[in-house]
Amino acid sequence: MSGISAGAAALLLAAVLAVCAAAYAAVRVGRNRQYGTPQERAAYATLHTASLAAPPLRSGLNEESARRSGRHLRTLLGVPALALTDASGEVLAWDGLAPEPGCEHTAAVPGHARQTLRSGRTQVIGARETARAAPDCPLRQGVVVPLVVAGRVEGTLAVYGAQVSPGLVRAAAEVARWVSAQLELAELDRSREVAAEAELRALRAQISPHFIYNSLSTVASFVRTDPERARELIVEFAEFTRYSFRRHGDFTSLAEELRCTDRYLLLERARFGDRLEVSLRVAPEVLSVVVPFLCLQPLVENAVRHGLERKTGPGHLVITAKDGGSEALITVEDDGAGIDPEQLARTLDNHAGDAADGPRSPGIGLRNVDVRLRQVYGDAYGLVIETAPGAGTKVHVRVPKFHPQAVQTGPGGL
Repeated sequence: MSGISAGAAALLLAAVLAVCAAAYAAVRVGRNRQYGTPQERAAYATLHTASLAAPPLRSGLNEESARRSGRHLRTLLGVPALALTDASGEVLAWDGLAPEPGCEHTAAVPGHARQTLRSGRTQVIGARETARAAPDCPLRQGVVVPLVVAGRVEGTLAVYGAQVSPGLVRAAAEVARWVSAQLELAELDRSREVAAEAELRALRAQISPHFIYNSLSTVASFVRTDPERARELIVEFAEFTRYSFRRHGDFTSLAEELRCTDRYLLLERARFGDRLEVSLRVAPEVLSVVVPFLCLQPLVENAVRHGLERKTGPGHLVITAKDGGSEALITVEDDGAGIDPEQLARTLDNHAGDAADGPRSPGIGLRNVDVRLRQVYGDAYGLVIETAPGAGTKVHVRVPKFHPQAVQTGPGGL
C-alpha cells in the first residue's frame, strides 16, 4: 500500500494526541480562563477539530462517515459549505449553507466531481460560471480536490464560498491529503481483518484432516468393544467441531477455550490411553477473561502431535492459567520430543503460510496463534517459546484482561 505506513500512522497519531494534550493544558486552566498565545490556541483548535473528524473516516468513505466528518472538515477550512463525493461523483454528504436558488455551482457538484475524478487533479470552479451565479449567492466559487487512496482516486472533497483564494486552494489540498491518509488507514484496518480471518481459516484447516481422521478411527475402535464409550466420544467430537467451526465471533472466554481443549484432550486420551497424562491448573479469577477464538487448542494440539506423539513411552502435558495482575498468564508445557529452534524460527517467520515446511511441520499452529495475538494486542504479546530437541516445549501466552478490541461476541453458531 502506498502512502502512509502503519508504523508511521501510529507515530503520527501519538504525536497529534501529545500535541493536543499539551496545547489543551496550555490553553485552558479552569473553566473561564484561557492561557497561551493566539497561535497556541489556534493550533489546539485545529488539532482538536481534526481529531473529531478522524474516527468516522476510519470506517471508510460512505454516507455515514462523510456526514459525521463533513462538519468538522468544514470547520477546519472555514468555508460556508463543503461536500464529499464517492468514486462515481455522487454526493455522499453536504454540510453548510443551503444553495441559493439559481446557484449553479452546488447543483453541479456531481459534474465537478467527475471532472476531478477523470483528471485526478484539483480544479477551481467559478472563473467562467460566476456571471451565471446569483449575484448575492455566498457560494459563487469552489475547489474540488481528489481523495487518493493507495494510488486510486476514491472520491472528492469539494468546498464552496464567495471566492476562492490561493490559500484556500492549498488548504483544501492539504485537508484532502489528510482525509486520504485516514481512508488508507481504514483500508489497512480492513486488510488486517481479512488477514485475521485467513489465519482463523488456516487454524480450522489444520484441525480438520488429521484430528478428524484419528478421532473417527478411535470411535470406530470402541463401537463393538464399548458402545457406550463410543457414544460419549461421538457427542464430545460433535461438540468440539461445533465450537471449532462456528461462524460468529473473533473472541471468546478463557473458560470456553478450556472447555474446547478438554474435549480435544478427551478424544486424544481415548486414542493414546495411558501414554497421555494431562494436568490442568487454572485460577478461577481468569476464567472470564476474553481471549482470541482458538488461541489455546492449537497450542495443545501442537504439543500432542509434534511433541508427545513422537515420544517413546508416556508423556505429560501441563496447562496452566493464572492471574498476572492486569494480564492472564497461560502456559502449555509438554515433555515430548521438542522442536529444533532454528526450524521453529523459520516457521514463525514464514508469513507466506505453510508452504515452506508443509502442513504437518512443527510450529504451524504456533505461528498462526502468534500472528493473531500480535494482530490483536501488538508485538509485545507474541508467543514466548522454550524448546530444544528432546527437551520438550513450553509455550507462554500473555493476554490483557481488558482490551478495547477484545469483545466477547457470544458462543456463535454453525
